[in-house]
Amino acid sequence: MQVANGIALSSRACHVAVMDEVKLLRIKLRRLLRSRGRSVDDTDDLIQEAFLRLQLYCREHAVQKPEAFLVRTALNLSADQGRRERQARIQPGALETLELIDPSPAPDVVYEGQKRLQHWMAGINALSPRQREVFLLNRTEGYSFIQIAERLGITLSMVEKHAAKAVLFLTDWMDEA
Repeated sequence: MQVANGIALSSRACHVAVMDEVKLLRIKLRRLLRSRGRSVDDTDDLIQEAFLRLQLYCREHAVQKPEAFLVRTALNLSADQGRRERQARIQPGALETLELIDPSPAPDVVYEGQKRLQHWMAGINALSPRQREVFLLNRTEGYSFIQIAERLGITLSMVEKHAAKAVLFLTDWMDEA
């Protein structure tokens, strides 16, 4: 006959009482570990390892609060497992095998772009002074045709004519390149 909580229990009843307490502890530990992001399989493995470590520790030491021991052990095991998983994702030598991609354009593309820009600038310089002024005020400075007409002291119709001629000329100029 054994005594639990001041009540005399038969061996069978004692075993049932202990198993009920273990079951409650397993539920608490499972809930705790699952809330920390552990999978069901990992949770069960960690709980089993925590109980094993409690049993081994109890052989040589007195444990005042077994539940606290189990919780701390399970959390430590979970943290250790998380560190091992993160380290496993880092493969030694992986950096040397990576192909680094330069996001800048290839040199030939840069060269072609520079040539195209130089050709464009030559086309702008080939416009008549008035066409160039109207075109640049409109396209680069953002002036409306009405604002350009007021600024240059010419009619809106003349601004439209200069802008159209500039666009047609530059379109043909760039097609020649």
